[in-house]
Amino acid sequence: MPITQGAAANSSTNGSAAEILLELVDEDGNTIGTAEKLSAHQAPGQLHRAFSVFLFDEQGRLLIQRRALGKYHSPGVWSNTCCGHPYPGESPFAAAARRTYEELGVSPSLLAEAGTVRYNHPDPDSGLVEQEFNHLFVGMVQSPVRPDPEEVGETAFVTADELAVRHDQAPFSSWFMTVLQAARPAIKELTGPAADW
Repeated sequence: MPITQGAAANSSTNGSAAEILLELVDEDGNTIGTAEKLSAHQAPGQLHRAFSVFLFDEQGRLLIQRRALGKYHSPGVWSNTCCGHPYPGESPFAAAARRTYEELGVSPSLLAEAGTVRYNHPDPDSGLVEQEFNHLFVGMVQSPVRPDPEEVGETAFVTADELAVRHDQAPFSSWFMTVLQAARPAIKELTGPAADW
């Protein structure tokens, strides 16, 4: 996948994650500056731009992922298809498509904006805080996933009922239910009433 201008600007010579910059925003989502990724997540957190992707197969099942155990934030928990942060100056749409490819090895066959949601979710295990202005996207995936094991520990396609059972039995990211609820109107429009989302 081609490197975007924002990604190139964020690349460091040693690839250190500590040098990744996020876009800080005000309560209306207007850019007000940048911050280093880890510092933006340290309590009490700095409000920054993020995105969440929900991809479905042709049967209306949601692709979820279990985050790799090596990730510094929320390792080993289940979450939506893909989530992350645009680089400063990178559009949320471009960032969502980029990270979906980087993490899962697929390009969505359809990707549409599904609104925004603002939240503040502390992670009790790491002590980090998600203060995010999150851009939501829904879409379709029609090719096999090829997850990057450094990013993704496991994937699954689930129906709404299967997701409810899994959510009761396994740990999920602190932000998962917030972004799912916010994306539900667009999900129902995409999958149709028969999918029961």
